[in-house]
Amino acid sequence: MKRQDAYKLLFREYPDVVTVEQMCEMLGGISTKTGYRLLKSGTIKSLIVGHRYRIPKIYILEYLEVVDTKDANA
Repeated sequence: MKRQDAYKLLFREYPDVVTVEQMCEMLGGISTKTGYRLLKSGTIKSLIVGHRYRIPKIYILEYLEVVDTKDANA
């Protein structure tokens, strides 16, 4: 099984677009403070809807270097 497939299975219970809290869970239970720092710095790409961050799951996989960004955009 490829690493990419393993992460897709691991994160299958999460929606395609997650909240900051869900992202923190996905990253091993990091604090929300650390999660916001990753988002504000642009380390993990995100969208802002209203005043809230929304993070497409593909951006978390990119951050974890599981997917190739060229493949993700195809």
